[in-house]
Amino acid sequence: MKISFAQKIKNLFGFHKAIDSAFFDELTDALIEGDVGAKTAFELVEKAEAICKERKISEEKEVLLVLKELITPYVNFISLQPEKDKTSVYLVLGVNGVGKTTTVAKMALHYKKSGTQNSIMAAADTFRAAAIEQLQIHGERTGVRVVAHQSGADPASVVFDAAESVKSHGGGLVLADTAGRLHNKENLVRELQKIDRIAKQKADEGCYKKILVIDGTTGQNALRQAEVFHEAVGVDAIVLTKYDSTAKGGVAIAIGKELGIPVAFICTGEGYKDIGVFNPDTYINEFLGL
Repeated sequence: MKISFAQKIKNLFGFHKAIDSAFFDELTDALIEGDVGAKTAFELVEKAEAICKERKISEEKEVLLVLKELITPYVNFISLQPEKDKTSVYLVLGVNGVGKTTTVAKMALHYKKSGTQNSIMAAADTFRAAAIEQLQIHGERTGVRVVAHQSGADPASVVFDAAESVKSHGGGLVLADTAGRLHNKENLVRELQKIDRIAKQKADEGCYKKILVIDGTTGQNALRQAEVFHEAVGVDAIVLTKYDSTAKGGVAIAIGKELGIPVAFICTGEGYKDIGVFNPDTYINEFLGL
C-alpha cells in the first residue's frame, strides 16, 4: 500500500527532533514522491526553509502552515456553470484509461441535477467503437441524451450535430467525449484542432471550455499529458479522477504551477455520484495532513 504524502510528513516529524537541513532534504524527497515534481519541490522547500529560519519556526504544524502558504497560489478552482438560454460546449479531453468517458457521464448527471437545461453527451471518440457504446450505456443509465454517429465518423461532425440540437432547443450544454490516442500524437492533435474550431463556432461567446481529465495516481505522467493537450488546443480546467486522500495527489500543484490550469471537479470513485466541485483549501489540507 502506498503511503500518502501526509503520512510521510508525519513520519518525518517523528524521526527528526529538529527542523534542520537534514529534515528539509527529506521533505524535498517526500514532495517529489508526492508527485509535486522535482523542480517545484526544490523551490518550495528552499523558500520554506528560509521562512522557517526567519520566523524561528520549530513546530510541526507551523512548518506545514508555511508549506500551505507557499502551495496555495498554485492550486486554483474554476467554476464551470453553463449559462441559461445559451449554447455551451465543454470538450472533454484526456488519454485513454483516465476514466474520461465515465467522467463525461458523471458531469452530465451533475449538471442535470443542478438544473442545467437540455444536456447532451456527444460521442466524439469515434475511433473506438467501445467508447461510443459505453457513452450510450451511460446515457441510458443517467437519462441524458447521447448524440452519436457510426464508428470511424468525423468527430467534429458529431460535436456539430450535438451543438445544433442544443441550439434548436433554445440552449443547453454539450459534453463531448473525445479520443485520447497519445501514441499517435500528430493525428490526435490535428483531430482535436478540427473539433476545437467547430466547437468554438457553435458555442455562444464565453460558453466554450476545454476540460482535461487526469488520473490523480499517475503523477508526473499527468503533467506531461497536460502539457501536450494544453499546447494542442489550450486547456481551461482539470478534472482529477481516481483521487482519495490516501493517494499521492500532488499533481494538481505541479500542473497549477507549471501551466496555470485550475481544477473544476474531483472524482473519488466509480459511481455517477462520485464527483464533487473542487475545493482548493480541502485539497491542500488533505495533501499536507492538516
